[in-house]
Amino acid sequence: MYLPAISGHVHTEMVQCIAAFLDACYLVRRADINEDTITDLQTAIRRFHEYREIFRTHDVRPKGFSLPRQHSLVHYPHQIREFGAPAGLCSSITESRHITAVKRPWRRSNRHNALGQMLLTNQRLDKLKAARIDFVHRGLLPPSHAPPPKPMLMPDEEEDGGPIDEHVTGTVTLARTRRTSIICD
Repeated sequence: MYLPAISGHVHTEMVQCIAAFLDACYLVRRADINEDTITDLQTAIRRFHEYREIFRTHDVRPKGFSLPRQHSLVHYPHQIREFGAPAGLCSSITESRHITAVKRPWRRSNRHNALGQMLLTNQRLDKLKAARIDFVHRGLLPPSHAPPPKPMLMPDEEEDGGPIDEHVTGTVTLARTRRTSIICD
């Protein structure tokens, strides 16, 4: 869809660059990835890095560019070999995890030394989720038992859009010393 739309309107190497990037994106979204797929992925990544110089030479990005998601492509072959196919996993999932693990607990805190409150909130939600699963497993709750209601927002807050997991399980290690700052008027 994108390539025919830009073809003839931009330099041919720009179209080839976008095509190589899309090839890499489509390859990593596969559920089954074998060595041939990884070889194709490495070729697509190499083509992308070769053709993206056209954006610098034509002053679209005179200083070049290295965007985090584009840079992460070079690590995909190794990561896929180590951990398996990402199976369509998108890097935007970190935003939904951030909303669940940070923004919602922040809203529940009183905003004074909120980190401890946020960690306690996440720990309690994890325990509630585990209890709910155990209750369903024991037949004490029906499998279709509704998740807990979403937290109330303050009048000046907006609900974030996008997919959101209701609970995030994880481990948090705090820094050894607390950062202190001086606020000046």
